[in-house]
Amino acid sequence: MRIEVRPVSRLRGADQAATTDAIARVLAAAGDSPADLATLRVVADWIQYKESFREPADLRPILNRVPAADGQGQDQPADEPQADALELAIDLRRAGSAELSGAVTALLTDGKAPALPLEPWGPGTASCIWRFNMLYWQALSHWEQSTGREYELALPGGASDARNTAAVRELVLELFKIWDDLDARGALPAELYVVELGVGNGGQARTWLDEFVALSRAHRRDYYRRLHYLMGDYSPHVLGRARQAVAHHGEHVTSLVVDATRPAESLGFLRGKAFLVYISNVYDNLPTDEVARIGGRSYQVQVRAVLPAAQARRIARKFSAPAADLPTLIGKLLRLGPEHVCDALPQHFDEPGLAVEFWRQIWSALRLQERYVPIEGLDSYRIGPDLTGEMLRSQLETGDIRVHVNNGALNSFADTLPLLHPFGRLVCHDLFVTDVTDYLTRFHGPGKYDGSVVNWVNGPLLRHVGGRAGFDVRIAPFAQRPASNVSTLTAAVRE
Repeated sequence: MRIEVRPVSRLRGADQAATTDAIARVLAAAGDSPADLATLRVVADWIQYKESFREPADLRPILNRVPAADGQGQDQPADEPQADALELAIDLRRAGSAELSGAVTALLTDGKAPALPLEPWGPGTASCIWRFNMLYWQALSHWEQSTGREYELALPGGASDARNTAAVRELVLELFKIWDDLDARGALPAELYVVELGVGNGGQARTWLDEFVALSRAHRRDYYRRLHYLMGDYSPHVLGRARQAVAHHGEHVTSLVVDATRPAESLGFLRGKAFLVYISNVYDNLPTDEVARIGGRSYQVQVRAVLPAAQARRIARKFSAPAADLPTLIGKLLRLGPEHVCDALPQHFDEPGLAVEFWRQIWSALRLQERYVPIEGLDSYRIGPDLTGEMLRSQLETGDIRVHVNNGALNSFADTLPLLHPFGRLVCHDLFVTDVTDYLTRFHGPGKYDGSVVNWVNGPLLRHVGGRAGFDVRIAPFAQRPASNVSTLTAAVRE
């Protein structure tokens, strides 16, 4: 048996007694079970999110070969591979209850508790959780009306660090310095482009533009007249809301529908022209796979969204449907949204508020089952159009480890860098893992932020992608709030 305790800091100090007691109870329960302890791994995390996709205790098979496709995910194929080993996953934050021993015994004796699958097994990027994530941003006003609060209140501190005026002021003054130097040499373009990806409610754009105007006046610069601020987001609703927030800046602001994972599709006309690409809390909200190294072999973490059987029955009764029909109802909600699904399914939802209540209950109950599937050659694993799993080799060779690939963020980053002017920069505030060994000591997602998904971003992979393209990529603590989990990534052409 191998035991891995990732939140090592919990083994000392005030949490020590509770943590070691929980681990002892898990080991005792495992010893009393019929499980083959020689092939059992115990992994303990501390899941800091109030809501996540994991149970306090779960079991993950480590398969010996790649399985066949499983259709709609309802039935296990006849040739389902055997598991070489099992991983017992424990959330120490929720392991203080007396039920933990019973849950571990039940898992190791009877397997997983009954659940209703919502999709087939597949990589994390293919899971329906990202369709829920997209629905959240597209129908944000409905969600906020139902919860009675704006989405920013779900963030730590109740606000985005991108709206920190001191950080914005510093960024604008650095831009002025670059433009002054270019202007002195007669090399400053007539049009000055700044891009923001992921505009939220428009608050950070308003803060940035208002500070820009104030500093332009204070320093007697005429740059505002030449400024073009482009706001990009994939949600027309979010863009409309953001436009209202910056309406007083008139024709200086343009909004575009942009897929954050492929920004150049909409912004390709800016190639080599953007002096600043400004991103906040976007990369952690993009689809990602996870990969792992276990016992010298590489694996992809496959997932399947499910509803625990008891919760599925409860939700189905409330909305007058058989539990078996929930995947169909959920699919229509994700495709049509809370307004139009009422027209399609009036027998279940007679008004949008009821559809949102269904959405919120499903989201709260939704869990991800996980299994490890072998990767036969890292170069055969595609991260994106121009990125392969070969770039993961150095991270996986550090020993037994599980890391995020952040496919969406890597592709977005690689697609954005060519937009930068030779003196331009990409500045991103987000949740970054700065060293691969950090994955050994802390849980990095997925978690739930209100109705959206959050995963920390594999910073060393971004540095690798940027370095390969000739950019210097640095990640530092957020200067105005160093104790924050948010860090600042800066990318600029390598000198």
